[in-house]
Amino acid sequence: MSRNLLIAALLLLAGPAFALAQDTLNVVDEMGRKQGYWKVLAPKAEKPEYQDGQLIEEGRYANSKRIGLWRRYWPNGKVMSEINYQMGRPKGDYKTFYPTGKVEEQGTWDLDRNTGEFKRWHPNGQLAQDFVFNQFGIRDGEQKYYHENGQLAVQVSVEEGKEDGALKRYDSNGQLTQTAQFNDGVINAENSKWIKPVKKADDVKPDPKAEAAPPPAPTERTNAVVFRENGYNTLYDKQLRLSQQGEFKNGRLWDGKRYEYDRNGILERIRIYKQGRYLGDAVITDEDLK
Repeated sequence: MSRNLLIAALLLLAGPAFALAQDTLNVVDEMGRKQGYWKVLAPKAEKPEYQDGQLIEEGRYANSKRIGLWRRYWPNGKVMSEINYQMGRPKGDYKTFYPTGKVEEQGTWDLDRNTGEFKRWHPNGQLAQDFVFNQFGIRDGEQKYYHENGQLAVQVSVEEGKEDGALKRYDSNGQLTQTAQFNDGVINAENSKWIKPVKKADDVKPDPKAEAAPPPAPTERTNAVVFRENGYNTLYDKQLRLSQQGEFKNGRLWDGKRYEYDRNGILERIRIYKQGRYLGDAVITDEDLK
């Protein structure tokens, strides 16, 4: 075989691997469609938090549709997300990350819903949520929530998005504080009880290194005519659910509570803040659930 024929045969065998090695960056074909490997870089005027020329995201296109793994980056250069695509839509395993580089969320995305196992972590790296979703993107099976110190906070059985069966709630020291029984999303009051009272926030000193209270979201609204930058406020989210209540200082919750709800609108957590720092979680009482 001649040298030229040998080279041609080797290139034919190499196939896609050789094409990848020769891939040209940011290609647009004659029909104006994005093809191949792309890197999106920041012009400073449009992305002031990034430096000019800094990498924002990268991945592959086929006929202007995202395919395969795409990575997005924080302004500090660390990975923000890793998401798999099929025909331009998220499908398959994905991860999101905090700016520190620690994993924030991990699961499987099927076009417009989570399916299978789902995990979310606190910013300190401790597991926060351990859920299971069915093929329709509805929570189904045993669901777990964790405190920021790693202790189990809530363990509950869910069937097709509704609590069904036993619920157990624990404080951050691992002490059982509530047992409850649900039937098709409705709590059975006769089989539900609070076991251990929570220590009052006034008796606990805040950790100056604890998480600071975040500012109110743009969608939160006060029940007063004017939001008091320094003073007492009661805030509601866009579904008119109680979201924050207490004394504010410089526009942030100083002494009070933040209310968090799951995707079904059920109150799942009450964060207590003291002197602007996260103090711990309050026990959810029957009064809170009304």
